[in-house]
Amino acid sequence: MSQTLASFDLDFGLDLPDHRSGKVRESWQLPNQRRLLVTTDRISAFDRVLGAIEHKGQVLNLLAAWWFARTADIVANHVVEVPDPNALIAVDANPLPVEVVVRGRLTGSTSTSLLPRYEAGERLLYGIELPDGLAPHGPLPEPMITPTTKADHGGHDQPVTCDEVVELGLVEPGLWNQIQKVALELFSRGTVIAVDAGFVLADTKYEFGLGPDGQLLLIDEVHTPDSSRYWSAATLEERLAGGATPESFDKEPVRLALAAIGYRGDGPPPELPASVRADTSSRYVELYERLTGDRFEPGDQPIDTRLSRNLNAFLSRPQ
Repeated sequence: MSQTLASFDLDFGLDLPDHRSGKVRESWQLPNQRRLLVTTDRISAFDRVLGAIEHKGQVLNLLAAWWFARTADIVANHVVEVPDPNALIAVDANPLPVEVVVRGRLTGSTSTSLLPRYEAGERLLYGIELPDGLAPHGPLPEPMITPTTKADHGGHDQPVTCDEVVELGLVEPGLWNQIQKVALELFSRGTVIAVDAGFVLADTKYEFGLGPDGQLLLIDEVHTPDSSRYWSAATLEERLAGGATPESFDKEPVRLALAAIGYRGDGPPPELPASVRADTSSRYVELYERLTGDRFEPGDQPIDTRLSRNLNAFLSRPQ
């Protein structure tokens, strides 16, 4: 197996068409409207691939599968089978052109985040009016849905209001109403499970698509440390009282480490320090273990060996 920042080459001994490469996963078209999704160790921030974090791909894949199973009563998802710690076989859904971000806290540091805009005096954010006096990183009066467009490869997501999603023709009104309801239910479920594990789920991103028969599906990943912001509940109040940022169990330490040396996405990213890579890896693993109650066990064979065997078994079964 060869895994680099530019490619993720898997030799299955099969002719799999339509290979697509994303920032953190690779995918291949399978028969019968199925798609193989392989999650890599690559990590991205500021719209750039920044390097690789050990065990990240398996944590994201296994944790997303765990969450999909625990939210399937709220909305159907695209998972068909989990043949490998790094891979999903999924329904080949048609993604909707909107990313649905649900925020429960006044936080963030980018141009689309709430906190810097609120501190600059804005009170009407994503079409929602916020009251004066909210504390940095504190809870919002209620969770906010803050959509963005889903950018083409290499582009940037653009913030829109919930009304603009319909006005711009991104999603038809009835379906958008359903998506908003589902997103808030998912966030509520995620918040409760996170609290039980000693975390605060500050915000998260959901992606939706339409399946082959037009049904709404939750796709991509859900409530992982790449798609969500998790804070340690045990240290939160003390850190906020001391003026510190929350203790994060997601990829925020990577962003902070890069911002500390002046990098915010302009030009080629610097190499991530080994200490940052190791710390981020340990936090991803700890998050997985505390949420699921399972011990994290990395795959004990090369990924192409495991997947070739399991994928051939899947394809040989009657569909």
